[in-house]
Amino acid sequence: MMNGKQYIESLRKLKPRIYFMGRKIESVADDPVLAPHVNAAAMTYELAFDPRYEDIITATSHLTGEKINRFTHIHQSTEDLVKKVRMLRLLGQKTGSCFQRCVGCDAINALYITSYDIDKKYGTEYHERVKEYIKYVQKEDLMPAGAMTDVKGDRSKRPSQQVDKDLYVRIVEKREDGIIVRGAKAHITGAVNSHEIIVMPTRALEADEKEYAVAFAVPVDAEGVTMIFGRQTNDLRRLDGDVDCGNAKYATVGGEALIIFEDVFVPWERVFMCGEYDFASQLVEVFATFHRQNYGGCKVGVADVLIGATANVAEMQGIAKAPHVIDKITEMIHLAETCWCCSLACSYEGYKTPSGAYMPNPLLANVTKLNITRFPYEWSRLAQDVTGGIVITLPSEKDYRNPETRKLIDKYLKGVADVPTEHRIRMIRLVENLSIGAELPESMHGAGSPQAQKIMIARRSNLEMKKEMAKIIAGIKPDEHFKRIRGISEEEFFSKLK
Repeated sequence: MMNGKQYIESLRKLKPRIYFMGRKIESVADDPVLAPHVNAAAMTYELAFDPRYEDIITATSHLTGEKINRFTHIHQSTEDLVKKVRMLRLLGQKTGSCFQRCVGCDAINALYITSYDIDKKYGTEYHERVKEYIKYVQKEDLMPAGAMTDVKGDRSKRPSQQVDKDLYVRIVEKREDGIIVRGAKAHITGAVNSHEIIVMPTRALEADEKEYAVAFAVPVDAEGVTMIFGRQTNDLRRLDGDVDCGNAKYATVGGEALIIFEDVFVPWERVFMCGEYDFASQLVEVFATFHRQNYGGCKVGVADVLIGATANVAEMQGIAKAPHVIDKITEMIHLAETCWCCSLACSYEGYKTPSGAYMPNPLLANVTKLNITRFPYEWSRLAQDVTGGIVITLPSEKDYRNPETRKLIDKYLKGVADVPTEHRIRMIRLVENLSIGAELPESMHGAGSPQAQKIMIARRSNLEMKKEMAKIIAGIKPDEHFKRIRGISEEEFFSKLK
């Protein structure tokens, strides 16, 4: 396994093509704009060597028997699923940020499960390719970026109906030694500071859309791959010093990028789906289940930091004992722990798939993520309420460092007498960073926006069974209805419920 410094050094060996703000980034490991994202990902490596966290940050590979970083692990039990979300909450607490590496973990697990099912139906060899690729990722302790979301073009049209066929990643040529792909993936977390890119379909596909049914892996610096790093709220503050950014060392969210594939060659050993359109929806659903499981872990870890920052501000401003402040901070805790309960529940209710790997309960994973599209907005609102209007009117760090204005700010922005003004400023900036910045849109749209979760919840809720239960309790004889709808008797129905 690599430690944090070794991870950063490994990035220096790569030569990805990346642009940001009109310039080409020469070194991911050394660019100040990318530094917080690199630092956050490095924490996933560094904590693996801390004896206090070894049990949840590391695992034993079922493929090699070697000790590995859990981010490269294929889940072998519900306990693995639980340790995963415990790991994510811990890392959220340590960074107050997105640490990016979970997306690649979810991608390899989704491919492991789905490739097994494709092989079973079609006699292909994808599963063995996936296993060999995972062994490589584990041995080198790599960070793959999971790339699912296509740019989509006209949302009213299917992939095959687009005027420009490249608006969904597709196969443009099959060769004896591999395939050529073209297209783009958007919003890809951690892409610029990853070692690999794992591409998956973004939606269910039809028989005339086989060219879009493709999954593969390429190095980040593969020929034909270009990344354009996305902007974030207040992203350039990190260049002005360490105060105004609020969380200068670790940023906030995961440094998303637009990834363009311009006739990129992929050798067959790195192709994990090629035309099996009928499995595209399964791959999307399995990946989404894993990724939605995460959010009650990572976002709650970040919420723990925001709750602590809010409580600190309250103390620094002399309002910590006010009943309404206590009530608001308690409500923040309640909202966060509710999301945590959801992540634990979907993990403990996970199950073994035919591949032997475990996955979370899909219904409860979607409930987890749907809560995350709502509750962070509320706990952020409460943090802003407690902190006050100064969260958006605070003078800049440059004014605080200016000798002509330093004494004025120190005097007039003082809170409780024995707390340095700078400490209050730093804590307010952290609240701003976590409650106003890019964290909230990511909570909404990361792993799919609310409607995606509602669709899955409706699909997985077994509403017909609930209707039958109600009829039984209401005294409506259900036997004929059972036979008509279910093809079974009432006795058989109760047997299935047990």
